[in-house]
Amino acid sequence: MLTREYPPEVYGGAGVHVEFLARELRRLIEVRVHCFGADRSEPGVRAHRPPPELAAANPALQTLGVDVAMAAALNGADAADRVDLVHSHTWYANLAGVHAGHLLGVPHVLTGHSLEPARPWKAEQLGGGYRISCWAERTAYETADAVIAVSAGMRADMLAAYPFLDPDRVHVIHNGIDTALYTPAPDPLLCARHGIDPDRPSAIFVGRITRQKGLAHLLAAAERFDPDIQLVLCAGAPDTPQLAAETEAAVTALAAHRSGVVWLREMLPRPELVALLSSTSVFVCPSVYEPLGIVNLEAMACATPVVASAVGGIPEVVDDGATGLLVPYQAEATEPFEAGLADAVNAVASDPTRAAAMGRAGRERAVREFGWDAIARRTVALYQSLLA
Repeated sequence: MLTREYPPEVYGGAGVHVEFLARELRRLIEVRVHCFGADRSEPGVRAHRPPPELAAANPALQTLGVDVAMAAALNGADAADRVDLVHSHTWYANLAGVHAGHLLGVPHVLTGHSLEPARPWKAEQLGGGYRISCWAERTAYETADAVIAVSAGMRADMLAAYPFLDPDRVHVIHNGIDTALYTPAPDPLLCARHGIDPDRPSAIFVGRITRQKGLAHLLAAAERFDPDIQLVLCAGAPDTPQLAAETEAAVTALAAHRSGVVWLREMLPRPELVALLSSTSVFVCPSVYEPLGIVNLEAMACATPVVASAVGGIPEVVDDGATGLLVPYQAEATEPFEAGLADAVNAVASDPTRAAAMGRAGRERAVREFGWDAIARRTVALYQSLLA
């Protein structure tokens, strides 16, 4: 398994996916993980850092340096035992999969958690490195033996972005959720410690500060929230200093004329995040692009109703009207989207009976359709088809 993110260095949905997929795969097959970052103590996990010579290079070049190091480790004298197949996640590790597959003569499986051509705002973060990330991803899609899409919407996006792909090579295996870890666990005292009034309705956002997650649209929508509704932002890791400054200004402006704006900037331990998700009236996902949106599953597993944008794979997770409400998004007309978010949040938060029913339905759907054990079995079946 080749990945940028792996515990404890997990900051997004791809990292959550790899964490739980690797755990479940180990019940079925032998798995070793190569990841980015600091050394890990977990057996079978090896971390890699950019070569010192690239310390001042563009982050995209540093990524390529790590990919080469990963492939070399798999092919080198320190590679333990036989490798039958390599599986890479996101453009950050895709070229490691390409190189390792070629060097070892084994199949390379690629899971797409997002598409670089669909994220032009990444140029703000990477500069010219964005063109490198696009090239790296395209190269991986051209050569991978199998491609996994985390939703049917993501599969359609893949085939549109990369028309050279043989549709028979692209398989839908959804993201999953551990419903034993993500389970209803409200904690009013924890809410109060974080400055959240447990006696007032609240809407919560959880995500990185990046254009993709639509936080600016949520902040604009919050201007229209009912006055009693609190807004809880579990938001950090801004892509750029400019985006950090924009978000700071928008939150400050919102808090200047309404109460109950709570911004938690540090990544919370999972038990605290579960408690907050379980304690709020509604979870809001205003993403403008989302292949699946694993965070929606996390909220649903905590029996929290969801208000989300109807983009990408989100409609495959959130059952509109049953587990939450979906709001249409159009890039060329964002004001109706922001108004729709506000109306949906107000409707759910003002009706506790309806919200509770949506939460129960969401929990039931998460348990029934998105368990990691089933996802791992489907993944192994794909592996076996390539090795037959």
